Order: sequence, then C-alpha cells, then structure tokens
Amino acid sequence: MQAKQIAELLNEPACAHNAKSKSGCARPKPGATAGGCAFDGAQIALLPIADVAHIVHGPIACSGSSWDNRGTRSSGPALYKIGMTTDLTEQDVIMGRGEKRLFHAIKQAIDSHAPAAVFVYNTCVPALTGDDVASVCKAAAERWGTPVVPVDCAGFYGTKNLGNRIAGEAMFKYVIGTREPDPVLPEAQRPGITVHDVNLIGEYNIAGEFWHVLPLFDELGLRILGSLSGDARFREVQTMHRAEVSMVVCAKALLNVARKLESQYRVPYFEGSFYGVTDTSQALREFARLIGDASLSQRTEALIAREEAKIDTALEPWRERLRGKHVLLYTGGVKSWSIVSALQDLGMDVVATGTNKSTEEDKARIREIMGEKAKMITDGSPKALLGVVKEYRADILIAGGRNMYTALKARIPFLDINQEREFGYGGYTGMLELARQLALTLQSPVWEAVRKPAPWQRVLGAGVAAA
Repeated sequence: MQAKQIAELLNEPACAHNAKSKSGCARPKPGATAGGCAFDGAQIALLPIADVAHIVHGPIACSGSSWDNRGTRSSGPALYKIGMTTDLTEQDVIMGRGEKRLFHAIKQAIDSHAPAAVFVYNTCVPALTGDDVASVCKAAAERWGTPVVPVDCAGFYGTKNLGNRIAGEAMFKYVIGTREPDPVLPEAQRPGITVHDVNLIGEYNIAGEFWHVLPLFDELGLRILGSLSGDARFREVQTMHRAEVSMVVCAKALLNVARKLESQYRVPYFEGSFYGVTDTSQALREFARLIGDASLSQRTEALIAREEAKIDTALEPWRERLRGKHVLLYTGGVKSWSIVSALQDLGMDVVATGTNKSTEEDKARIREIMGEKAKMITDGSPKALLGVVKEYRADILIAGGRNMYTALKARIPFLDINQEREFGYGGYTGMLELARQLALTLQSPVWEAVRKPAPWQRVLGAGVAAA
C-alpha cells in the first residue's frame, strides 16, 4: 500500500476532527501499535464473516497472536474459526517463496473447505519483501473460480483503527456491489407490511448479543441486507449497496464504508447503539424516520411502547439493587457513550468514562449524556485507573479483560465489557442480562471477605494489643 493511500485513509472526511484541522488522524507514535496493529484491526473487522476462509500471509506468530480475537458468534458456518496461515519461515524469505506458498495455501483452503470466498491478509514480512499479494489473489480467483480478496494490512502501516479502515476499503473495492440482493421470499412477506432492506456497519454480534435485537427487526419488516461483519455471509456483504439505510454501530471502525455507500449509492446512514433501553428505541426510530414509511413508523412506536413497558417492569427489582452505585467505565469507541446511557437507565452514576479509542463524535455524545463536566480519561495504566476509583469512590470498574487483574488486586468489583465477554448486553433483553451481571458482581460476598484482615493478621493484632 502506498503512502498516499494510507494518508487518504487517515483523513476520513466524515470524522469531526477534520472540521478542526486538515491533518486527519494523528500519525502513530512509537509503541502505539502495542494495542493492536493495522493487521489486527483489519482481521477484527472481517473475521466475523463466517463462511470465508481467512488466510494470514506471514509468519505463524501473526496468526497465532490474533486468531479468534473477538467473541463473535455465528448462526451457521464455523469456517471463520479455523486459523489459516502461510507460515512463512526464514528460508521462504531468503529463497523468495512467499508468493508460491500463498498460491498453494489458497488452493488448499478451496479444496478442503469450499469457502464462499478467500480473504488474504498481508502482514509485515511479505510487505517488506515485496510479495505481490494482489496478483496472486487475482490469479488464484481465475484459476479456481472462487473470489479471492487481498487485504493489504501490514502491521507497520499504523494502528488498529487504520486496519479497520483498510478492511473497509478492501470490501468496497472487491466485494460490495458485486451481486444483487435475493428477492424477498414469499414466506417473509406479510399483509400490509413492506419489507425494507438495511445495513449494519461495525456490529460484531459479540457473545451473540445482536440476536436479542434481530426479532424486533423481523417483526418490523426490516431485512438485514448486510452486516459488516457480525454473523455475516459473503453473499450478504456483496449486496450492501442496495440497502435503504445503514446504521453505523461503531464509527471508529468502518465509517469510511458508510460514507462511501452514501456518496456512491445514496444510502443514508446514522450512528446508533443497541446498548440500553433509550438507545435501542432511538435506533429503531431512526430507521423508520430515514426510510420514510408511515406504516413502519406506526409499527415502530407500538413496538417500542410494548417493549419498554415490558423491560421497565422486569428491570425494577434490579434498579433497586443498583441505584446510586458509582461506576468507572474504561473502554473506547461506541461503548464509551452507549454503555453510559445503559447504566443511567439502571439508575447508576457513571463517574468517568474512557475515550482512548473514541472519535470526536463519541466525545460529543459523552458530553451530551453526562454533561459538560464529564470526566473523560485516556490513561489506562493501573495507577491512573485506581487513582480515579479512589478519587470518585467508584463501586465497580467496567472495562476490558486486560484490566481485570488491576481491579481484583485492588479488591474492586469488576465487569468485563469488551469482546472477550461471555454475555450479550444488546437490545431490551440484553439490558436485563447487564443488570443481572452488575448485581451479581457488586453484591458478591467475596468482596466483604477479601476486604477483612486475614486470620493471621487478626491473631497478630490481638497479640500485640494484649502485650
């Protein structure tokens, strides 16, 4: 990938930071990719496309360190769970055998698994040695008749966010627009209901959480034409250009795809969230508003009234247990504000939220939800997090798995909110699961036990007092 192309990806016109300066995203500083390189970001964005063979072209460590790194779920194929790599060695580099190994790897993936397509991720070593990955993919596609998509995402290009955008560009260049949608099946048609096609961009179905929301879409007559990329299929991604509306779930990741769908195919988009009662209702309303179907709007309001009444009744006992608890939320992207809204729905007080991976739009939403004095933190070091916990008297730390041991060592209740989690919190029913997990975490008897002096300390203290 040329430096000019990388600069264009860093300068995303739809991001608010371009209104402040023309420099686009800041160039990564040394060590910045420790939290994920461009290859990691590209694979995160595309790996949930479940019926595709994902081949990592490079040394085996690239594949081993990143395979299955997002807890996405599939309702069908499990091909995306198979880690595939060309496993380049020193001898392959010295003898210039990288392209040949890649060609044979593509053949083996097609012969063994008959995938809908093959995605090839270029990494640092073959990028430095000059392997022509795009030409190999083109030759393999012509030879075996299976789409082979090159994703040029060498880690040294930049950060994980740049990798997300590279993945989006690859989908737009090679996949989106290459097929027309299937007609609506007769059994999916209902009297008086027009089926409308919509896209979800940056929704990964972590722990199967989108399945909490999918029945609502079905009831309203909204067909998910393409999801990039949770529980997606290759043939669905091909048709995303024919949707009526796109919802951007994580603007930090694939905003470039939504923008290009709007500029080239006139598909409007909005940013929304399925975390929390308020945001879920607002997302459904935005679909109805942008589609402009009066009947859909009426059905949407009726559905929202029914679901909100039902979930409010179910949540009330949990709200009694959670109301007034102070929360430190350390995450990024869409979760930096959408989870705040969900916690406020439960009557909890978010004392601070992380913005390390948030866009300017994300930060504006945080100020809108939490007020102008919202505490936004970017330093996720253990010392900094524990300092905020102490300063604001937080009752619980909600963050990613890497912060778990920081909380446990400090004897602070902890809830995992990132992609490694086992529970889905999306939609109305997901809110019930979130409330349940928060209550179980906060009210566990283990915290009272670990905060007491150890038995031997009590014995020693009694002995000193007697003396």
